Order: sequence, then C-alpha cells, then structure tokens
Amino acid sequence: MNRREFITLVGGAAAWPVAARAQQPDRIRRIGVLLNVPEHDAEAQAWLTGLRQGLEKLGWVQDRNAYMDVRSAAGRADQFPVLAKELVAKQPDVILTHAPPSTSALQRETRTIPIVFVAVSDPIGPGFVASLARPRGNITGLLTFEQGITGKWLAMLKEIAPHLERVALVGNPATTNYDYFQRTAEAAAQSLMVKLIPYRVATAADIEGAIIGFADVANGGLLLPPDTTGVRNRDLIIALAARHRLPAVYPFRFYVADGGLMSYGVDQVEMFRQAASYVDRILRGGSPADIPVQAPTKYTTVVNLKTAKALGFEVPSSLMVRADEVIE
Repeated sequence: MNRREFITLVGGAAAWPVAARAQQPDRIRRIGVLLNVPEHDAEAQAWLTGLRQGLEKLGWVQDRNAYMDVRSAAGRADQFPVLAKELVAKQPDVILTHAPPSTSALQRETRTIPIVFVAVSDPIGPGFVASLARPRGNITGLLTFEQGITGKWLAMLKEIAPHLERVALVGNPATTNYDYFQRTAEAAAQSLMVKLIPYRVATAADIEGAIIGFADVANGGLLLPPDTTGVRNRDLIIALAARHRLPAVYPFRFYVADGGLMSYGVDQVEMFRQAASYVDRILRGGSPADIPVQAPTKYTTVVNLKTAKALGFEVPSSLMVRADEVIE
C-alpha cells in the first residue's frame, strides 16, 4: 500500500460507522511499549506523549488505526522478562523498548517481532544489532549517547570544580549498561588526572550509602549514567549532592530542573517523538534489519545557577557560553 492509498483509507475511516470499523480488526496495528521507569512518572508520561504525538503526525491514531499497549517494569529487574513475555504473547506488530534491560528481555523472547529501542548507548555490545548501518536482525532504534560522552561529562565536572580529584560513578548494572560507561569513563578520567570510583547500586539505600561514604573525602564529584534506578531516585541523589556539596553532572535535563547542578544529554521526549518514525516505517512494511540505528544529532547543556551558588561553585564563563539553558 502506498502512502496516498493509506491516507485515503485513514481519511475514509473517520466517516465509517462504529460497527463497520469494529468489523475491520486488521486495520488496527498493535504497538507494544515496555518502559523501565514507572508509567505514572512525570517524565515517562512526557515520553509517551511525545511518542503519541509523533505517531499521530504520521497518521497513526490511538483506537482508530493503532493501539498502544504500555507496560512498565518500574525499575524492577525481575519484571523485565515477565512483561516481555506478556507483550510478545499478544503478538504486536512492533514493540518499542526503553533502555538496555527491556530490549534484552524482549530479544530473548522473540527474534521475529520488530523491536525499536530508545535510550540505548551500546547496541552492538549486547548483540542487539550487528552494526549501526545494518542491524540485520529484528531490532533497530535510536542511540542515546555516543561513546565519548563520559569524557564530556568528566570535563564538565573538572571545569566547574578545578580541584576535582575523585569522581563516583553511581549506577545499577541491572538497569543500565554500567560496564560500558565505566570502561569509557576510566579512559577519560586518566587523561583528566581524576580517579574514577565505581559504585554499583540497586536500591535507594545503596545510593545513600555510596554517596555518604564517598563524600567523606574532599574534592569529589558525582557522575550519573543514564540509569532507571537513578531516574527513580533522582530526588534523593540531588538532595545528597546538595547536603555534601558535591558537584554532579547528569545525563538528562529533568535532573537539573529538579535541582541538580548540570546536565549534558539528549531530549528524551524528542527521542520518543523521533522513534515514532521508526515504528511508522515498520508498520508500513519496513524491516528493522535494514533500518540504520540513528545517532543523536543534538546534545544540550543545562546549568542550574541557583544550585551552583548553593554548592559554592562559580560557573565559568566558558561553560555559561556553551549552555543551551540556564536555570536561575
């Protein structure tokens, strides 16, 4: 079916009687969504809104010609395989996944249903795709960060805190590709003459213990990789950083909007909106094996001046010039 025929069908569908549409189940395309964070989280709601807006712009309207079935593991690693099995059992036309754990769980369940990922930084390492240009399997999607991102984060910390000597990398290996970020951060830390200290956490109590223990020694800073456990506990992390006057760099803007010091990363709402185009291509007959993985085209720098002042740091002009947004 070409695009003109499809638009004609959709336009005509709006005028069909409800009973007639009910007799056309083949017109409804099923889109599974597996999130890592709780569905009721404000950020998760914004992501889903971006996805729906992107789909509607491409002609896919909820309950008219598409149905989106959303599941959330809420950061619980034991729920990924359970929810992946449930979604696959429903045989959707395509599944959108958020972050490596949900993508991995779905890959174990199906090698035929198309999968589109977002918030994955290393799809080759875990075997999601053969290459970025030619995925070759049933999975493709959008990268969140490229390999050199940890160097950018560490350089920002060193820039705002010139006496920085130690950096804690706090993340949950069950909900992020922790080894990938540790490996790339260690190489960058050496060039900046900073000692990287890994903290593998799983719970809020782990996070609190790690940051409190790390803060006992001066000249430290925090590095938070994109991690569902971090997102769920962002208020705790931001409060601990403030209490112990630790400079911290975060992967997403919403940390800074909530009181964090600074971030450098992609707009996740926009990423979900862009993911709609991948879903659209697959629903129209495209194969994920032939759809290249998309690298980020824009990173944004956000700085919270109020937080910097409270922590006792002066934001250098070089960082202020580069900032896309300054929160005062």
